[in-house]
Amino acid sequence: MSIAVYDPPMCCSTGVCGPSIDPALVQFAADLEWLAGHGVAVERHNLAQQPAAFVAAPAVTTALAEHGDACLPLTLVDGLIVCRGRYPTRAMLAGFAGLAPQSGSHDPRPRTSPCCGGGTDAPPRGRCCG
Repeated sequence: MSIAVYDPPMCCSTGVCGPSIDPALVQFAADLEWLAGHGVAVERHNLAQQPAAFVAAPAVTTALAEHGDACLPLTLVDGLIVCRGRYPTRAMLAGFAGLAPQSGSHDPRPRTSPCCGGGTDAPPRGRCCG
């Protein structure tokens, strides 16, 4: 299993730099580290720094052609889009990977509208968010 994230253009590979850091990006970076620590293969690509990675992924090029860069960030699991237009929560990432989320973890991102719609934080694997 592999999870790949295709970020919008940012100043650095994680967006966690500069004078005003978005706490959601800090949390997402920690969530990806948590996944990697559980043996999940995680890749992250920044449009500003790695445009070739976007071109090399057919699902990403199709999403960009159909929706423009408004579909970014995109999260793919084994090549299938599972979330677009926002970063998934740790609970969603854990669900994609078949893991239980770390208890007591704090996630500052809103939970009222998961990226895939509906009322769950972890959509079934293979379901496209849009």
